Amino acid sequence: MKPNVLLVVLDSVRAKNVSAYGHHHETTPFLDRFADRATRYEQARSPGAKSLTSHTSLFTGLHVEEHGVTSTDHSIDPEYTVFADLRDQGYDTGVFSENTWITDVEVGLKDGFDTVVGPQNSPFPDAVNPKEFVAKEGRGQYGEYLKASLTSAAPVKSLLNGVAMKLAWDHPTLVPDFLKATTPADVYTDFFLDWQAERTGPWAACINLMDGHIPYEPRDEHDQWGGERARSIQNETEDHKWEFNGGQRPWWQRKAVESLYDGAIRQMDAELERLLKTLEERGVLDETLVVITSDHGDGFGEPSFVRPNTRVSEHGVAIHETLFHVPLFVKSPGQTEGRTIEEPATLTEFPAAVRAAVDGTYRDGDEFVPDGPVLASAAGLTEPLKERASEYVDDLTPYTARSKAVYETHENEVRKHVTWRDQSATVGIRDAQTVYLSSRNDSASGTAVEAAFDGIDDAGVKADAGGVEEVDETTYQRLEDLGYV
Repeated sequence: MKPNVLLVVLDSVRAKNVSAYGHHHETTPFLDRFADRATRYEQARSPGAKSLTSHTSLFTGLHVEEHGVTSTDHSIDPEYTVFADLRDQGYDTGVFSENTWITDVEVGLKDGFDTVVGPQNSPFPDAVNPKEFVAKEGRGQYGEYLKASLTSAAPVKSLLNGVAMKLAWDHPTLVPDFLKATTPADVYTDFFLDWQAERTGPWAACINLMDGHIPYEPRDEHDQWGGERARSIQNETEDHKWEFNGGQRPWWQRKAVESLYDGAIRQMDAELERLLKTLEERGVLDETLVVITSDHGDGFGEPSFVRPNTRVSEHGVAIHETLFHVPLFVKSPGQTEGRTIEEPATLTEFPAAVRAAVDGTYRDGDEFVPDGPVLASAAGLTEPLKERASEYVDDLTPYTARSKAVYETHENEVRKHVTWRDQSATVGIRDAQTVYLSSRNDSASGTAVEAAFDGIDDAGVKADAGGVEEVDETTYQRLEDLGYV
């Protein structure tokens, strides 16, 4: 019998703030226990610094330089994703997320799934959806929407959908959780569990939980370290990346908001417990390859080792460890004993691990450790984001040009060789909490990066796409609120 596949992406969660990796706040009590019967990777890395690039690598097994999908006007041929491959093998496939890159925007990532459940912009999904009548430029076909609503089988629900969308735009504090910019994890957990209960054959699913992405909005029972002051700072900040980089806000305020981030991680951890407990009660957990990880981390003011006088806020363009060192827990079908892997691992090996599990050759975790060094990179600002950043920052030089990193084992730690423009550095990493600068402008480090990336060629899988230019106004607004455009 073929195993099921469950990929859970804790969006924007860095290993540094996971208590299973030594964080001082108990953010992940469930994952701490789950590690006793799963494989925990101490040195896992994301291939990219933002959602689009890292998810493309995660789904395809290609390095960022191989797939080249780094901008909103790029797309990937869906036939290269592991979920499309599984669907061709007879799997039911589904994706459940607030993350519009994998559910809404036409970049090819959603096309490998039979079932796509994205942002819940309407309280009545079975009625007319007003977002289908609104163009990105804001020229709404209101007459057509009203006509469609009044002539539909559910006119009242259809009109209420319009009211809900208007409230979400104009008065976000008045709308319920499932209509907010970031929907709590339990909503998508429920969608997945309802879907899974109806499967009669093997299934493969991706659940991306956005609680760890700005804005951080943990419920009261999980907001153990934040409180009203931190929420006030977050609500008053219009742009959580560029207001700090541009000096409009002091860095201590960005650090203060980290307390809400910890609460959001605690909230996702509680949902992970409910999710996996339910699968266990249904008797399918031991028949499932479970992979729990993150697409990248977030920054709260950490200084850069290669970009002069620059600190990391949120994510996207930096090569800092706070963005690349991610949690990774894997439970293979039938696994009951915990295991810890110290070698550098990479999320680009996810498709290989899935295929090994499907063909029965899985070795309880070594699949995520590549034969060669682990590679990672961060693209510079795209044109749309340059325009946004320039509203706050005069000199965008530190935020342009590609950064590259190579990870390898060195004695009792991991060494990271990193380059940006003509700058290079070697960084020592003992664990998620202990990172230090070993040397700066080291020619050996630059040579190591150059040698590793010289063997990476464009795989020819990228195509031009409409990207955000073809999405509706609701989706565009959500992307803008989340800092993607």
